[in-house]
Amino acid sequence: MLQETVSVKVTRTEASKIGEVDWNNLPFGRIFADHMLVMDYRDGEWQQAEIVPFANLNLHPATSAIHYGQSIFEGLKAYRSVNGEVNIFRPDMNAKRFAESCERMCMPVIPEDMFVELIRKTVEVDSEWIPEQDGFSLYIRPFMFATDEFVGIRPSETYKFVVFTCPVGQYYSEPVKVKIEEYYTRAAVGGVGRAKTAGNYGASLFPARQGQSKGFHQLVWTDAKEHKYIEESGTMNIVFIIDGVMVTPSEDADTILRGITKRSVIEIAKAWGIPVEERKVAVQEIVDAHRNGTLQDAFGAGTAATVAQIVKIGYRDEVLELPPIETREISNKIKDHLDGIKAGKVKDEFGWCVKV
Repeated sequence: MLQETVSVKVTRTEASKIGEVDWNNLPFGRIFADHMLVMDYRDGEWQQAEIVPFANLNLHPATSAIHYGQSIFEGLKAYRSVNGEVNIFRPDMNAKRFAESCERMCMPVIPEDMFVELIRKTVEVDSEWIPEQDGFSLYIRPFMFATDEFVGIRPSETYKFVVFTCPVGQYYSEPVKVKIEEYYTRAAVGGVGRAKTAGNYGASLFPARQGQSKGFHQLVWTDAKEHKYIEESGTMNIVFIIDGVMVTPSEDADTILRGITKRSVIEIAKAWGIPVEERKVAVQEIVDAHRNGTLQDAFGAGTAATVAQIVKIGYRDEVLELPPIETREISNKIKDHLDGIKAGKVKDEFGWCVKV
């Protein structure tokens, strides 16, 4: 078994910070558990993985990632089930997506089974940090960056892989308002849109801030060539219910991040017999569906956001108001079922949860 072959050296902290945590006030991504996993790549191979007390990293000013952008990450969550067990939700899919990001960014791939086991061991060490409240979780952030101390444009020969965790509550404290973006671009065909690389998010900050200044939480990105087709939102993939059919942009193009939560939503919908269409989704189709009354629902699907109901869509000078959340039978039912799987309240019929 892999658990016997992946060696992780563990050095525990002498003074845990867990007693300082206000468990009723967990701002997303600001409170960090006691430990982190660190593993270096050099001389053509991965070195000993270590779990050490959470601390700052020491970087050379010429660290390659800072100058040339070889930096990727993932996001996943661990949950405490109703029977006290700890579940990590679909880490195998994060492992696969991380490997795809590595390949696109000229970085060494971590074997998928090794990635999953390193995540599992990190969570195991800090399992006491998993909140017990409904809707709360332990957010897990694996990331890798280039570490060559060298100024020159080429793939680095050394890298650092790190995993840290954060106890978190809800990412969005209220239903989401989004704005369709028709000028700025998140990703173009042939670019790095499918990789979960840091630069994609850096490029999105300015247009996102402009949208936020107008009262929207996030943008809905459109294609780079014509801005006619919907791709994804800032922190999540996007899904619509049009006249009883679940419609979402296809991930066949290399401009959309392959969404793990969205894939889970789709698999549940198909298992329940709900019609699903993964295809090009025109902006005008959504506007027309709203105008003729067939746009029944829109929601985001992402690890941080989970299933986030969208209540308003900004389009040019219009604001499209969506139906009340309590009327949205499909998305509410799927959200409750997903939450139930993660918390062990309903049977994990898909085998998605990895126990710690």
